[in-house]
Amino acid sequence: MGDVPVTAADRRGSVASPNSSRGLASSADDVPGTPPPLGSMPTTASASYADRSALLTSFDRFASAVTRWAGSPVAFSAALVLILVWAALGPVFRYSEDWQLVINTGTTIVTFLMVFLIQQSQNKDSVALHLKLNELLASSKQASNRMIGIEELDEQDLREVASFYVGLAERAKSAGAQKEAHSIDDEGMPTHVAGKA
Repeated sequence: MGDVPVTAADRRGSVASPNSSRGLASSADDVPGTPPPLGSMPTTASASYADRSALLTSFDRFASAVTRWAGSPVAFSAALVLILVWAALGPVFRYSEDWQLVINTGTTIVTFLMVFLIQQSQNKDSVALHLKLNELLASSKQASNRMIGIEELDEQDLREVASFYVGLAERAKSAGAQKEAHSIDDEGMPTHVAGKA
């Protein structure tokens, strides 16, 4: 069959395909070889997420390099020096509207572009974190595999799942020193959420 890694969840036979476990309709993301719309970020639940795109790979590398540099002491020092030079030139330009326009335009453009670069880096970090958590859930015998990919639920469904854990915390407080392991599989996920998770 090849060198496909097998997780503990695969050995237990409890992992279904990402969309079938949620009851979601199939989309173009589920069809092998069908690329997502140009420049879009497919969800981690789709097969196309694993496909490589030269455009997205290049943008990701660029965004990572820029955000790493922008968060460095060198970048902060350069920005501080730029602001000090601009402020020092104020009397030369008699604090004119053109003098103010230079800093306003410059900072607006940099801020606007940095939003997209930082968001790309955050998206990648979020996906990596979700994949790591998914592996921990899949490899733990006591954890519910239905929690894998739960980030795809809407906010109301997440609130209902969270209420389960609030109740679990209350039970743990009342149990005192007695430790018990519980899973959402033991207690049951809310029924309308269970079909999506």
